[in-house]
Amino acid sequence: MSNTETSPAEVVCAARAAAARVEVLTPRDVPLGGPRAMTVRRTLPQRDRSMIGAWCFADHYGPDDVSATGGMDVAPHPHTGLQTASWLFSGEIEHRDSLGVHALVRPGELNLMTGGHGICHSEVSTPGTTVLHGVQLWIALPDAHRDAPRDFRHHVPEPVALPGAVVRVFLGELAGTTSPVPAFTPLLGAEVVLEPGADLVLDVDPGFEHGVLVDRGAVELAGARVDHAELGYLAPGHDALRLANPGGGPARVMLLGGRPFGEEIVMWWNFVGRDHDEIARFRAEWQAESDRFGRVAGYPGDRLPAPALPNGRLRPRGNPPLPPR
Repeated sequence: MSNTETSPAEVVCAARAAAARVEVLTPRDVPLGGPRAMTVRRTLPQRDRSMIGAWCFADHYGPDDVSATGGMDVAPHPHTGLQTASWLFSGEIEHRDSLGVHALVRPGELNLMTGGHGICHSEVSTPGTTVLHGVQLWIALPDAHRDAPRDFRHHVPEPVALPGAVVRVFLGELAGTTSPVPAFTPLLGAEVVLEPGADLVLDVDPGFEHGVLVDRGAVELAGARVDHAELGYLAPGHDALRLANPGGGPARVMLLGGRPFGEEIVMWWNFVGRDHDEIARFRAEWQAESDRFGRVAGYPGDRLPAPALPNGRLRPRGNPPLPPR
């Protein structure tokens, strides 16, 4: 998915010291392209937190009646230095990219695209989709792999039944199951559905920081309430993660985790780089239709033009310092 903001903020992200408390992050609404744009709820990046492990971007959308909103129609756009992870709860999206992949994104299936050195892709909800509902996530690539070649992986995780919950692990390891999809940094990505009144304790890597994005209902993360569309953050230092559903209906969350990234990055529009000059070069190459990004075949329209760079040099912005433990 593209960041279609006309004046995107630049972001530098860095690892910070751990703190044993839950931060609750609220999303902001962002229109996603076109005069009948669908609205997404963006929880990463924001001023209070830029990354969770290597997860550097999280858009949450729907459920949208696409007959009323016009659905998703994101024209070909570029990426560098990252991976995109698409996960749906309902609906279907047609994906095309410059690797030559033409695939459908369906509920409960991971589509992971690597755009290290450079890639471009389009995303369009299918005509048969009535309700579109899902998340789009970005993963920053570490310096050693940020020029990785284009790649695309598809994986359908098996549901794992736990007392009061069902877990689908699409990246990393959790609840005795391991995703076969390789990652460039230690990561965790999973969908967790909690029955009403469920109280679930998951064994997790104490070196990971974790985020819980609530899609349905409300949950308690380590005793702190996290409401619909909010993201609860828990710093490293915990070998167990407690999730409870205090409501009378099912709750559904996306669980994201990873070791603190440990590198500074600059993120602007759809590019991840290391400094202003590199981002400016990526933009110029996209505008010049460079071979770095290739071309998307089969999309019935023009590419997205890159927005103008800000007047000044791209400024660092990272996670605020946490209080001493």
